[in-house]
Amino acid sequence: MSTKTKSYKNHYKVLIVGGGTAGITVSARIKHQLGPAQIAIIEPTDKHFYRPLWTLVGAGVVDLKETERPMKDIIPKGVSWIQSKVKEFLPEKNTLQLSNGDEIRYDFLVVATGIEQKWDEIKGLKESLGKNGVCSNYSYQTVESTWEAFQNFKEGNALFTFPKGPITCGGAPQKIMYLAEHYLRLNGRRSKANVHYVSALPRIFGIEKYRHALENIIDQRNIHTHFKHHLIEVRGNEKVAIFEEVETKKILEMPFNLLHVTPPMHAPESIRRSSLIDSKGYVDVDANTLQHKKFFNIFSLGDVSNLPTAKTGAAIRKEAPELVKNLLSLMNGKELTGKYSGYSSCPLVTSYGKVMLAEFDYSGEPKETFPFDQSKERRSMYLLKRYLLPPLYWYGMLKGRA
Repeated sequence: MSTKTKSYKNHYKVLIVGGGTAGITVSARIKHQLGPAQIAIIEPTDKHFYRPLWTLVGAGVVDLKETERPMKDIIPKGVSWIQSKVKEFLPEKNTLQLSNGDEIRYDFLVVATGIEQKWDEIKGLKESLGKNGVCSNYSYQTVESTWEAFQNFKEGNALFTFPKGPITCGGAPQKIMYLAEHYLRLNGRRSKANVHYVSALPRIFGIEKYRHALENIIDQRNIHTHFKHHLIEVRGNEKVAIFEEVETKKILEMPFNLLHVTPPMHAPESIRRSSLIDSKGYVDVDANTLQHKKFFNIFSLGDVSNLPTAKTGAAIRKEAPELVKNLLSLMNGKELTGKYSGYSSCPLVTSYGKVMLAEFDYSGEPKETFPFDQSKERRSMYLLKRYLLPPLYWYGMLKGRA
């Protein structure tokens, strides 16, 4: 996509690629220190979304419009907005090439593009979405189809998938499953439904304390789990999903009446063909300082980075202050003292009105905020997710204040 105007400069002190959660948060924090004139954000889209609420949109609780804002209102005032895509990263030259052919130089670069859904990697999925009970919460265009699928489901198999590889908000595929199961109970349809969770992962959750609690919920609600399987094909008209066992490559065919799909995800192509990545295709940064391992004037955070923690907005909230601290230190010739601990959080919606708030860091141990056992489902944590976190996001985090 080409830029609408040529109002941007050809050189910035700090260039940020990506206008999502990570890019906006970092830009707001840097602006407080440097002023806006030296900063630019490259972002092609017109809207910014608060995606954590899409679970509740898919469950019929929240209106989709509540989750969006115009991008022009989100980018910090005075920061240059270059409305384009990056065609090529040229870190050896401290330069980016835009999709319209323009080149922009930088002194310091922050890569915060997020990752992209790859719907076409599952045969038959794109043409099936929104029809025959096939739905997904992972796209603005498809999230409302999940609520339609809930309402249209009468009986049979309800399948919920988790793909191979890292994804944005790894808890979301099971959150919508718990809500679907509760919805069926509330509407007298549960006895005619078989709820299945089919995941490429070896277990339901990576942190032991929360895993045990979730396994108890799964047992109590008679949910069938199939681990180490990933979706490879959807035959929408036949209402059949085809899975492959990760290790043996054996095929598993499952009929469905509702199929919620979480697509595979990868870094954008421009990043994957650059010299910024590690062997798995993510921006290669130090796990604590967030500085690139090869290019000293480049930093990265959020989903596109190879930080070994869950890819969540809560992680970005803790990554951004440390990144900015280190970026400013580097500018001033000082030692990088900012240390990101790997903190991440996942508010696991387990039913209409209940949430289990999982919090953890690189150690793999719970790092809980509240003085009670957060592995228990609580109404208070649901209220936190539904009513307190969204304004904290819009008016705190994206303003560089929280």
